[in-house]
Amino acid sequence: MTPEELDQKIKNTQGILVYFKNDFCAPCKALRPKVSDLMETAFPQMEMVVVDTVTHPELAGKYNVFGNPTILVFFEGREYIRKSKYISMPEMQGEVERLYNMVFEA
Repeated sequence: MTPEELDQKIKNTQGILVYFKNDFCAPCKALRPKVSDLMETAFPQMEMVVVDTVTHPELAGKYNVFGNPTILVFFEGREYIRKSKYISMPEMQGEVERLYNMVFEA
């Protein structure tokens, strides 16, 4: 995926979570299934995109991602949430839920 393709996906998707990871990061491997499950169960109208920062360093650079894992949440093309390294799932769920309800249930 190119930076332009990701930009377009973010702009054209009402709600999207971008998960930056690499395969050498143990927290990335442990957190990803939890994030995927949360997206499927709690936020089914959102899309999740996974970006490997080793194979796509240009995407990490464009979005100022300096550590893994990093989660960026966009609604209507605008970044609202940025979480990096040690991520609390309950905290993240609460933050996303508030915005998700405003966008999808308004």
